[in-house]
Amino acid sequence: MGTIAENVAAIRENMAAAARQAGREPGEILLCAATKMNDADTVKLAVQAGVDCCGENRVQELLQKQPLGAYEGVPVHFIGHLQTNKVKQVVGKVSLIESVDRQELLDCIEKTAEKMGLVQDILLEVNIGNEESKSGFTPEEARAAAAKMGEYPACRLKGLMAIPPVSLHPGDNCRYFAEMRNLFVDISRKKYDNVSMECLSMGMSDDYPDAIREGSTMIRVGTAIFGPRNYNV
Repeated sequence: MGTIAENVAAIRENMAAAARQAGREPGEILLCAATKMNDADTVKLAVQAGVDCCGENRVQELLQKQPLGAYEGVPVHFIGHLQTNKVKQVVGKVSLIESVDRQELLDCIEKTAEKMGLVQDILLEVNIGNEESKSGFTPEEARAAAAKMGEYPACRLKGLMAIPPVSLHPGDNCRYFAEMRNLFVDISRKKYDNVSMECLSMGMSDDYPDAIREGSTMIRVGTAIFGPRNYNV
């Protein structure tokens, strides 16, 4: 691993190459730094290196790092599993909640944002691999939720997010990425109220070039920027 700046530069090169292979403009794809378990000073280095946004998985970390200016200069997203009892700590504190993975959570965000007098941008998280161990809308549930977004004036649906199954071989996830892209395009064509399909968030450290070739507009990268996380701390 190089420095954070070197790692971000290398990722940018890979992103550009993958975009060109798909006939896309590299500028169409955003790089979200997945900042879980990295302190505020480390996150600042990633921002200085030119990431487009930061993504936090844990509410506690978001609330610890935000007052320290960790994300200053870029938007911060929430990308982890969000419990309903912590929604009020996240709504209005992040520009995008990417991980809206169930109807109950959508309802809770709507009520909370309405009480706070603001509109919260969200993505619907889709369980594209139909894995029992993961939360997320099925594709059909995502279509149904998008169709009803006119009933959620305090939320704005900006697109979809997915975490496909762990791949054992390079290219394994391409079919899931392609399915997500088809779902994204399908919902986009429907012209639902309160839906502007701008963001297809998919691809992480191990598979982001494949995700870009299949149509991702935002990749969420942690390990390839910061190095392996130490879960034994």
